[in-house]
Amino acid sequence: MASFSSLLLLLLLCSIAIETSAAPLPSYFPGILQSSLKKSGKNQNPKIPFETHYFPQNLDHFTFTPKSYKIFNQKYLINKQYWHKGAPIFVYTGNEGDIDWFAANTGFLLDIAPQFHALLVFIEHRFYGESKPFGKHSYKSAETLGYLNSQQALADFAVLIRNLKHNLSSEASPVVVFGGSYGGMLAAWFRLKYPHTAIGALASSAPILQFDDITPWSSFYDAVSDDFKEASLNCYEVIKGSWAELEAISSYNEGLSDLSRNFRACKQVHSTSSARDWLWEAFVYTAMVNYPTEANFMKHLPAYPVTEMCKIIDRSSPRATKLSRAFEAASLYYNYSQGEKCFKLEGESDDHGLHGWDWQACTEMVMPMIVSNESMFPPSSFNYKQNADDCMTKFGVRPRPHWITTEFGGMNIKQVLKKFGSNIIFSNGLQDPWSRGSVVENISDSIVALVAEKGAHHTDLRTATRGDPDWLIEQRSREVEIIRKWISDYYLDMEQG
Repeated sequence: MASFSSLLLLLLLCSIAIETSAAPLPSYFPGILQSSLKKSGKNQNPKIPFETHYFPQNLDHFTFTPKSYKIFNQKYLINKQYWHKGAPIFVYTGNEGDIDWFAANTGFLLDIAPQFHALLVFIEHRFYGESKPFGKHSYKSAETLGYLNSQQALADFAVLIRNLKHNLSSEASPVVVFGGSYGGMLAAWFRLKYPHTAIGALASSAPILQFDDITPWSSFYDAVSDDFKEASLNCYEVIKGSWAELEAISSYNEGLSDLSRNFRACKQVHSTSSARDWLWEAFVYTAMVNYPTEANFMKHLPAYPVTEMCKIIDRSSPRATKLSRAFEAASLYYNYSQGEKCFKLEGESDDHGLHGWDWQACTEMVMPMIVSNESMFPPSSFNYKQNADDCMTKFGVRPRPHWITTEFGGMNIKQVLKKFGSNIIFSNGLQDPWSRGSVVENISDSIVALVAEKGAHHTDLRTATRGDPDWLIEQRSREVEIIRKWISDYYLDMEQG
């Protein structure tokens, strides 16, 4: 989901514009973070059991001007190993990055495909990965980026799915869409906007309620802090106190040199904000990916990494500074594998084509967030005008902060969706800070919330392992049961005409 010091993308996932009187604080978005996916020289091209295809996609689905008919190649991945004509098609609605990376980290679909004889399709989101309508000039200006938004992406999915079913001579195959984080938001919205195309949606860790004032603005960072406080009150207090120590470093001449040395920076750090962002990212993303088993999603991390971070802090010498203890804990996120000799606190490049999220954050994905006094992070506020001014400077456009709720809804969601919506699973783990902006209560008999107290960011979409706890096995089993009913009902309706 640009460097941290510019307007570090929010998630997600879904921008979180955060403003202080000093340097801007990091912002995050559902799913992935730019700096978490920087080039590491490892696993650049994950091996996945999919064939790669490209679909000739229209630039603009909503106008009929000559320019709208421009064609770009949209990448999608397909696995036909278990499929036969007429069987279900499971479609992953791509997030803000390379589709290969999402396919490699969504093993749930591969796990369940055999029992459904399902065709698997992963569609890359326009303007990300290889699916750039204007090639290397796609991010050139607002003139090109103007075609990057969620509505165009949903239409892309619908057109591609319809064409694929036609080419396979399997128009009657039921389609179920899946997605995690921003992709989960798209999956839910796709079911609502294109119910004639998809019979159901599994939306995992999808914060569709993180807009306007539906969810308290402090909820995200309060949730991150609660994760650490639950693991260890001392850990929470040490991290909370480390920011003042970091800020004090800038007040003396050799402060940045000492900071660079103590943080084992590969190059001289030019601002304390770089170290702040480095720490901030580690704590936020460790809370998000606080998985019950060892994983290699954002980074290679042990099971329940928040607990492991807090063990590092709790076992450290009481004579050590809070900042040094916070650094040692954060190092777990960046160097659990013990392969890093130094840390790149500044100047990393984007390896997954994520710069488009800056644009989305400055147009439609406006998710206000603040840091409260109860958080372990420094307090901060959000200002719509300042956010709009920053976006105007960067892109020459101002955000439409209420567009998502106008286009897709969100206000009074239970009363609204129970009247016309159906067949959506909202799955969440309460360890994930994005769960605070997600649907965590049943809306109707067919729009259900599956909530795992110990779950993290779309834990359910990950590949099953022998070490999975019972609650995760049960959550996935329930999802399969619900999806099976959708498909059975569909075939029954087809037979009865």
